[in-house]
Amino acid sequence: MFARLPILFYAIVSYAVFTVSTFYAMGFVGNFLVPKSIDVGGGPTNVSEAIVVDLLLLGLFAVQHTVMARPAFKRWWTKVIPVTCERSTYVLLSSLILLLIFWQWRPIPMSIWRIDGVAAGLLIGVYWLGWIIAFSSTFMIDHFDLFGLRQAFFPLRGAEMPGQSLKMPLLYKFVRHPLMLGFVIAFWATPDMTAGHLLFAVMTTAYILVGLQFEERDLIAQFGATYQEYRRRVPMLMPRIFGRRRAGAPR
Repeated sequence: MFARLPILFYAIVSYAVFTVSTFYAMGFVGNFLVPKSIDVGGGPTNVSEAIVVDLLLLGLFAVQHTVMARPAFKRWWTKVIPVTCERSTYVLLSSLILLLIFWQWRPIPMSIWRIDGVAAGLLIGVYWLGWIIAFSSTFMIDHFDLFGLRQAFFPLRGAEMPGQSLKMPLLYKFVRHPLMLGFVIAFWATPDMTAGHLLFAVMTTAYILVGLQFEERDLIAQFGATYQEYRRRVPMLMPRIFGRRRAGAPR
């Protein structure tokens, strides 16, 4: 048990860093209460430099997030580190890269659109709704498994991790990836869209759409026909409003 305590401590520290990065992300994207946000802070820079730096930062996150999530990488990686640390390490590195993005982000304050009055208040409400959807969806499946704590607790109790099963509770009955839907809503819902914010929203949305193709492939490999049937019944990101999807329509 004592040999496993450092793994639990590592998982808790990783989760703490994730928590800090997540709460900072809420302020960063929404320009709330943080010293440097998507539109505020940083020294003067030209637009070309800002675009290059911001794209490199987002690209670094995308590569790390995608590569480390693939089963082939996990099989290799768990020969280097304990299996119980794999998820915590993924969470920790993702969170540290997010903090790097927040630190080194170059704002591009040129306005694309600006909305005032009641409509602005509604958009801010939609922004927070996006974060609520994202955060709550993690608890609808297994929040502590998703962020590496469960993997550290089971060995401490001398028990083996049970196998994963496909869960489809609550929001997962309407879209297959409500976590990503919440992020997309939060990234786009703003009454003051700047060029820098637009760059962030476009690139993160593009990454989400591409990354979900890899994740769907892995889920099909893991759950087989069960997930294939789930895909046929439930859309990926956009809830179905007008009944069942027509045969041949894109998923």
